[in-house]
This record gives sequence, C-alpha cells and structure tokens, in this order.
Amino acid sequence: MNVRIATAGGFRTCAALSIALALTACATRTPLLPENYAGPTAILKDSAEMLTMSKADMYYATNINAVDVNNVRSATQGASQGRGALMLLQKVERRIPATPLKVQVVARTAYAMPIMAMTGTVYQVKGEIDFTPEPDKNYVVRGKLGPTYSAVWIEEEASSTLVGKKIEVNGSAELGFFDK
Repeated sequence: MNVRIATAGGFRTCAALSIALALTACATRTPLLPENYAGPTAILKDSAEMLTMSKADMYYATNINAVDVNNVRSATQGASQGRGALMLLQKVERRIPATPLKVQVVARTAYAMPIMAMTGTVYQVKGEIDFTPEPDKNYVVRGKLGPTYSAVWIEEEASSTLVGKKIEVNGSAELGFFDK
C-alpha cells in the first residue's frame, strides 16, 4: 500500500497556486477616460426609483464604448451586502468624453436579496444607444418598467430632452425564473 504524506513544500506550492488563482479572479475595470485626459467631457448619471425598502427600478449604463463601467445596480448591491432586506440605494455618475459614444443601457427591477428576486417580479429591458454628448452637460439614464410597457433611454438632465433612441418593449418585459 502506498501512502503519501503531504509535506510542507507541497503545502506551500498548493497555497501559492490558490493565491495566484484567487488574484487572477479579481478583475479591475479599465478607466473610461485616461488619467491625463484633457478633452471636453460631460457627465452621465444613473437613476433609480425606490418602490419599497427592499425593491427599486434601476436605470443605468453598463458599458460605454466597449468599456464596462460601475453602475447603480452593482454599487447598490455592494452597499446593501449583509443588510438583509434593506436596500441602500447608491448614486452613480461618471465623467464621459464629449465624443460619439455607444452606451449599453439597462432598465431592471432590483431587490435587496437574491431570494426576493427569485420569488418576485423582475422586469428588464436593455439595448445600445448611440449619442454624442455636448461638453459640460449632464445626462441621465431614465426608464419605465411595467407589465405592459418597459423602456430605457438617455436624456439631457436640464431640459429632459431625449438623446439617441429609446429602447422599448411593448408587452411584457418580465424575466423568467432562470433569467433573474
């Protein structure tokens, strides 16, 4: 019978491999604007509507010009972690270049706890909007979620003027159980 006893060297190798794998799983986001960017910029804000202390409809950007960006959903999930059914809604805005953009936008119902989403109704609509922001202006991702109509869009904040196109679903935008 062969019996193999773990040695300190084998343990160190296993520990080093585990740490390396853990560190490669940590992803960092590429900055939307380089640190020394000096061109014209605007601001793009996410928005949300609290429906209860543990449920909100969120309207946000997930990706701008092929760069993933922090958003109200991920920031709120992070802030609400470990707080049970209490959702701590976060405000998220980002500086964007005042150049032609492709913005992935999402309107989605969010819950404080994943089990609430699994048992509750979740509406979602998403798409891509092309627009060119004007320098020094503020823009907001807005939307509407409901059983018969859902939409997400970007508007100029001061005038509420729609920029780009509106992404719409006429009919149900409710996600199925495995899509939540």
